[in-house]
Amino acid sequence: MEEEIKSEVESNMKLSITHLIDALSKIRTGRANPSLVSNINVEYYGTKTPLQQLATINIPDPKLIVIQPFDKNSINEIEKSIQNEDIGLNPSVDGDIIRIPIPSLSEERRKELTKVASKETEDAKISIRSHRRNGIDNVSELMSDSSTDDTKRIEGEIQKLTDMYIGKIDKILNKKQDELLEV
Repeated sequence: MEEEIKSEVESNMKLSITHLIDALSKIRTGRANPSLVSNINVEYYGTKTPLQQLATINIPDPKLIVIQPFDKNSINEIEKSIQNEDIGLNPSVDGDIIRIPIPSLSEERRKELTKVASKETEDAKISIRSHRRNGIDNVSELMSDSSTDDTKRIEGEIQKLTDMYIGKIDKILNKKQDELLEV
C-alpha cells in the first residue's frame, strides 16, 4: 500500500512538471516556435478547433512561422483567431499561407517574461509540495497503527521525491530564462 502512495505521488509530480513545460512553451522567446500558435482555437464551421488540427505549422527560419491550412477557405478565420489571441503576433496572408514574423523582444519585455516564467515555476513548486503533503497525509492515515519508524521512512522517501522534482523545476526555469535573455 505504501508503494502505491509513493507511486501516486510521483505520477502527480510528473504531471505538474508536464504542465509546467507546456505553460513555459507558450511564453514567447525571440525565436519562432510552433507551440506559440498550435493551441489557438479557430472557429471552423461553427466549432472551436485547435489550429494544429486545421493546418501545418512550419518554422522555415528562427524569426518566421508559416501556417498552411488544409482547407483554404479557413485562412481568414485562422488569421482572425491569431490576431484576437493577444500574443503580440501579427499574421499576414500570402496567397494560400499565413506568415507570422516573430519580432525581437526588447530588454524590458524579456525581463517581464522571465518574471512570468518564474511565477509559472513557483506555481509548479506549490503543486509539487501539495502532492507531497497529500502523500504524507495518506501515509499517516494508512500507518496510524504502525510504528513511527516506518512512517518516518516513507515520509523521507516522499521528501526525496519532492526535492528531486523541485530540482527539475529549477533546471527547467534556468533553461527558459537563458532562452529569454539570449539576444
